[in-house]
Amino acid sequence: MDKWAKNWLEEQREQGIKCLELKLIGKNHYVYHSTTYWDKELKKPRKTSKYIGKLDKDEGLIESRKRKKLTSSDIRNVTEYGNSMVLHESMKTLKPLLMDAFPDCWEEVYSLAMVRINGYVPMKRAKESWEKLYNVEHIDPQLNPKNLSKVLHRVGINRIGQNAIFKKLVDQSNQLVYDLSSMFSRSMSIAQAEKGYNKNHLHVPQINFALLCSADTGLPVMIRSIPGSVKDIATLYNSIKEIDAKGKTLILDRGFFSDGTMEFLKEMKMSYILPTKRNSKYYKNRIHLNEHFTYHKRLIRCGKKKFDNYTLYLFDDQDLKLEEQKTLYKKLEEGKIDKKQLNEKMKRAGQILIVSNLDVEGYEVFELLKKRESVEKMFDTYKTVLDADKLYLQSDESVFGHVFISFISLYIHCTIENLLKKVGLSRKITPFDLLHKYSRVYHIDLKEGGLITEVPKKVRDLDEKLGLVIFPKKQS
Repeated sequence: MDKWAKNWLEEQREQGIKCLELKLIGKNHYVYHSTTYWDKELKKPRKTSKYIGKLDKDEGLIESRKRKKLTSSDIRNVTEYGNSMVLHESMKTLKPLLMDAFPDCWEEVYSLAMVRINGYVPMKRAKESWEKLYNVEHIDPQLNPKNLSKVLHRVGINRIGQNAIFKKLVDQSNQLVYDLSSMFSRSMSIAQAEKGYNKNHLHVPQINFALLCSADTGLPVMIRSIPGSVKDIATLYNSIKEIDAKGKTLILDRGFFSDGTMEFLKEMKMSYILPTKRNSKYYKNRIHLNEHFTYHKRLIRCGKKKFDNYTLYLFDDQDLKLEEQKTLYKKLEEGKIDKKQLNEKMKRAGQILIVSNLDVEGYEVFELLKKRESVEKMFDTYKTVLDADKLYLQSDESVFGHVFISFISLYIHCTIENLLKKVGLSRKITPFDLLHKYSRVYHIDLKEGGLITEVPKKVRDLDEKLGLVIFPKKQS
């Protein structure tokens, strides 16, 4: 913190102005009013901070615009308590990061991401959805569509703020999974919407998304939007350069395979798990399948061999081999391949060849590769939220902001999913199911205080099993 800023803070305290807090974000100083209050429901003190404005060396305090004061007629007296507490609990790690990265609009980012956890919520309905939730943080976001459009733009152009959050999340992981997906857009004002390759083979303008996830935590750690015409490998280079991932292990799919990719990751001092393409020259190396293991009741034969500075890992999945053989014979019957092609492809049916600069046991590499499946599932969830504001996105900057806020929603979803996995409930209950069950518990705002409605037995039992303990204990 600069000396002039410290002097300003001391002057304010000498004048009797209390509870001021200065935060240095980048090269700028921001002023907050920070205090604590006693949470009656949680039985513990909680810190709350209110953004006041930016501190300038010459102009002094530049206050933010004044927010509308709430009157008693504006306040909703009955709000959803249970699901709100779960959402706020899931955001506790990200909240301080958002406050530091986006001091003038974190409340809008925080609340918009939260209301979108259940899927499609366009900006015109964001305010209504937010007001249904119990406001445990006592914040006052301005959620009208006009202001939210400005927020999307401000967040979108602040890549430094976004990267500060991504960097913190990446630091908590050792193993990272990278993948791409796309969203179609016909907006003429979005330069990133370009025609490119997609799995649906549709020749329409699209925007690509690069998602980086933690294989350790099961949480997303970074998102980027990319012009639709850019190829897979090109996206990887800039995505890795944006963050410091030195010493991490990167898990890719065969679409990123190239000698250039391996050289690049070596320069970045990263380890990698990289499946080769089926026509790869590396298949010419003879690898003995002298080991085996089971993975989800599937028999996997495996072997490895040192090759230059790499290690080649060959896996032979017996179940996958049978499935691929059936598919190949079906293609032969349909005339899509001839007998020569059949015989060539049959040689590698069920086989997976991986190049890595790690020299470890085969089953470790196979398990790391299978962690990629979680990313594909994340993308499905992510794009459900991403569809919400297609009509409002009129510029690249708005796309950047929307992509980031949708990323925060995905983070909440995955946090809740991890909670369910921890207690073995993820196959029975989805995060959406959980929030629906908890939404049955309301908070009623009374003049003399607050009241939480009765908690259904199934919800209380679920809460105890999850270890959240967000409801007051039953009175004996």
